[in-house]
Amino acid sequence: MLLHLVLAASGTWLARRYALKKQLLDQPGERRSHVVATPRGGGIAIVATVLAAIIWLALRGGPESFLLKCFAAGLVLVAGIGWVDDHRPLPAWPRLLVQALAAFLLAWGVHRSTPGLLAPILAFVLAMVLVNVWNFMDGIDGLASSQAAIVALTMAFVLTGGAWEWVAAGLAAALAGFLPFNFPKARIFLGDVGSGALGFLLAGLLAAAFASDRVAWPLLLLPISAFLVDAGFTLGMRILRRERWWAPHVQHTYQKWANRNVSHAGVTLAYAGFSLVAALLVVVGKDWTDYGSAGICLVWFLGAGFLWARMRRDISMSKDARK
Repeated sequence: MLLHLVLAASGTWLARRYALKKQLLDQPGERRSHVVATPRGGGIAIVATVLAAIIWLALRGGPESFLLKCFAAGLVLVAGIGWVDDHRPLPAWPRLLVQALAAFLLAWGVHRSTPGLLAPILAFVLAMVLVNVWNFMDGIDGLASSQAAIVALTMAFVLTGGAWEWVAAGLAAALAGFLPFNFPKARIFLGDVGSGALGFLLAGLLAAAFASDRVAWPLLLLPISAFLVDAGFTLGMRILRRERWWAPHVQHTYQKWANRNVSHAGVTLAYAGFSLVAALLVVVGKDWTDYGSAGICLVWFLGAGFLWARMRRDISMSKDARK
């Protein structure tokens, strides 16, 4: 883990120098939450560090080797298309096609290593959803990377005793190496190469946790609930309004909150606190039944949905009051 932290930190420093040299900068604008031009693409350091670990674990052989190879190939595809997009913005559909291929590779690996069809279908859905959710939610300093670190640490606890535990721990350590460059004041952003790759990495960890049957499956949704609720409700709202939901915007609750004269660090820490409680529920409920876990998960998501709606109402009311 120390090696992963050092490599990711060194790689992020190099990525920042590269981005400045190539002028890969996210400029401020009405569809952005930052006010200073900031280098992007720092997530390449996390990808390279964790990918090296996955390949090393896959080459050691064992029952998880084929799945890890499929996982590595999918990660290269997602990170690769994100890296291209960071240099030259691409239309949405080519990115989705590459992401679908990566999701299929992960699902195929799960299918070859796990009986039944539910696990590979879930792996495909998780990959497609989380790759895009993490991209949507990567809009303020430290938010996407800190949330990914919390999920990775939770999965390291769940997946004890195998190669996937090391993947989760290595990802958490790599994110710890990246975070000082991204929080509390971002000197570099993840970029599409990083946000999409984080979503894919977390999808693989969640799919592995589901296949391992270490905890009741509903609990696996809790650590990612903050992002699922904010991204899901905001996306649904934009679709109902017939807006271009795939286009950049600042309508997520975390963005509206940050733009209401609340520091990025404050919003990121609030989301982290919420997700840490969710992670604690996973740890505490490791031996709960599926029914009990489903009940807790339902109550948690209902509460999260209510909190999302309440926050948006309070933000709107404060704006009206200022007018």
